[in-house]
Amino acid sequence: MGNAAGVRRDFAALERRRMEAAQLLKQGVSQSEVARHLGVHRQSVIRWARQLAQSGRAGLKQAGRVGRKPKLSANQLRKIEQTLKRGPEALDYASGLWTAARVRKLIEDQCGVRYHEAHVWRILRQLGWSCQRPTGRALERDEEAIRYWKRVRWPQLKKKRAASGAPSSSSTKAG
Repeated sequence: MGNAAGVRRDFAALERRRMEAAQLLKQGVSQSEVARHLGVHRQSVIRWARQLAQSGRAGLKQAGRVGRKPKLSANQLRKIEQTLKRGPEALDYASGLWTAARVRKLIEDQCGVRYHEAHVWRILRQLGWSCQRPTGRALERDEEAIRYWKRVRWPQLKKKRAASGAPSSSSTKAG
């Protein structure tokens, strides 16, 4: 079951729903009726009623974060981002490209945390970085010569359209 990909749960709304269930249960409404009223499964209401009996309304409060806690703290992420901004050349790499393997090694060296390269991309997206490829341009590129060729030389070489009165080589066209 679960949520569709990319859909975030509204934890405050879920807590409000549990509190409404608690209020209805305290008024003596049956668990089945509470489930129908809130549009939830009866088993959820049974679990909420048990928590309400054991811990009161505090037992129905919003839980902490879900899932595994992150391995990197906010300070570590800032430190990694600062290093990324300095560029790979600052770490003695030959090219100016950050690859997943390089970022993975950077995280491991700075923070002592090992990630799979696929997860490194998630961390980069979290930091606001995106996958980009450099434009492959030669260092010897002469922009002025390219502009001249595009403006002057190419139009001279390009085939001209035949005049409208010229005979057609097509056997299907009427000449």
